Amino acid sequence: MTELSGRTWRSIPEQRLSGPMAMALDEIAARTAVEDGVRTVRVYTWDPATLSLGYGQDSGSVDWDYCRREGIDVTRRQTGGGGIYHDTFGDISYSIVAPAEEVPGDLMETYELLCEPIFDAFERMDVSAAFADRKYPEIHRPACYLRAIDPAHDILVDGQKISGNAQYRQRDAVIQHGSLSFDLTPERHLGVFSNPDTTHEQFSDRVTGIREHADISRETAVDCLEAALREWADADDGEWSESELEDATALVDRKYGSDMWVHDRVDPEET
Repeated sequence: MTELSGRTWRSIPEQRLSGPMAMALDEIAARTAVEDGVRTVRVYTWDPATLSLGYGQDSGSVDWDYCRREGIDVTRRQTGGGGIYHDTFGDISYSIVAPAEEVPGDLMETYELLCEPIFDAFERMDVSAAFADRKYPEIHRPACYLRAIDPAHDILVDGQKISGNAQYRQRDAVIQHGSLSFDLTPERHLGVFSNPDTTHEQFSDRVTGIREHADISRETAVDCLEAALREWADADDGEWSESELEDATALVDRKYGSDMWVHDRVDPEET
């Protein structure tokens, strides 16, 4: 358990969510944490497969024709960095949401605290993962997994990235979300970008997946992550309230599913 246990936490088991809905629920969970005192840990799958753009990323870096042809949705995150292709099978994602006043003010300390259950999950999978011990050079800037590797929040196995994690603060809450790579499809990870100046081989040299290091199913990997998050927070089994789901659906329509946000990075909530 963590120093944050002993408070009211809920654990929401894996859900299959569209990209816009997954991002909207992070915001709704932040509001719930601050207003109702209910903190959230959750695991989710992107369905359909989705390219999530970093907050400041140029939408011109996307191969929109490829995404449409392959049935890949596109949304934009509140967190920075490059774009991430979230495969419905190959990606396992999570979020941790709590009041900002309850976590360290120092960013590095917050990452260390909130990544504790992620390392526990990898240990349960028998995967020897750790924060990067040094910076690695950038390969292809539009792709998050091929940007320069940062020891603060990038998790590696034998020098290859297996998990990326990011944070933002909103509504007096801290939201950390991240992805664990279970399996890799380099052609789709790179195909979502226009004119990627790299190769499938370079991608495979930089990035790895759980499947390459542990003989376990995706279901088992999800179980490990859910159990680690639940025990870290000492959380009760929970679910979204009807009003939370209604508000998230409205936020998808206003923001995360809108061209204004996805293409132009204009937040309708602030206009």
